[in-house]
Amino acid sequence: MAPTNMLLPLLIFLLQLTLIHQVSSIGINYGTIGNNLPPPKRVAQLLQSTLINKIKIYDTNPEILEAFSNTGIDLIVAVENSQVANISSNPSAAGQWFTARIAPFIPATSIIGIAVGNEYLTAESDKLDRNALVRAMQNLHAVLVERGLDRKIKVTTPHSMAVLASSFPPSAATFAAMLLPTMTAVVGFLADSGAPFMVNAYPYFAYRDNSKTISLEYALLGNGTGVSDPKGYTYNNLLDAQIDAVRSAIGSLGFANRSIKIIVIRIRGGRRRAILAKPRRRQRTRGLTIRD
Repeated sequence: MAPTNMLLPLLIFLLQLTLIHQVSSIGINYGTIGNNLPPPKRVAQLLQSTLINKIKIYDTNPEILEAFSNTGIDLIVAVENSQVANISSNPSAAGQWFTARIAPFIPATSIIGIAVGNEYLTAESDKLDRNALVRAMQNLHAVLVERGLDRKIKVTTPHSMAVLASSFPPSAATFAAMLLPTMTAVVGFLADSGAPFMVNAYPYFAYRDNSKTISLEYALLGNGTGVSDPKGYTYNNLLDAQIDAVRSAIGSLGFANRSIKIIVIRIRGGRRRAILAKPRRRQRTRGLTIRD
């Protein structure tokens, strides 16, 4: 998150982009690693004065959850990677987590999503059990169903683009072979529960690693000359292509006819100033964009 004296200019910049691109919702990731950060209550008050109506936090910080009570701003909270195994162990563990972390703050605080882990399937740790991710999601969803909250609060998990075997051409994208069983279970869960597929997109990193074949303008969402997919689709920026690659990978699992919203939860560019809520060329890919 930006330092205090940079927070307002950053939010103004986001709002300017909101006016440029047709979006129904705009949000930000609210990180707390840094110095000279404003208190959560001040952040909540500042956001209430903007068009931003959704935020994602990386845990269940009680001070933040309390600060956003009765603000009209929706929150997505997160289960840390280190907590996934415990929540996956049995439904009662998931219930205890929910009772301690979420229940005291609702309905005053509008929590609409629980992100289980962060890039859990591609995290650099030998201690993370891939199967635990799906079990944790199922257990938390069962808790929500039991409490009649499953329509209000959706359970999902953010992925990195590394879950794909390849992202180009977008129409031929598939998930990495070693992740196919887990991704099939995850996507099936999302389709059945009506939860969105979350992805962290990093167009600039793709440019950095392939600067000879990807132009900087294309990576930073400029109006480039466009890149064509063999099926005839044209992409004017890399983010559109990446999102459609995810859509194609989901379809390759047999879910092409299921309604699964794709949410870009994080975009990182060279100057971290890129945001787009839905592609201009292919209208089938839509979703909320939340940025750092």
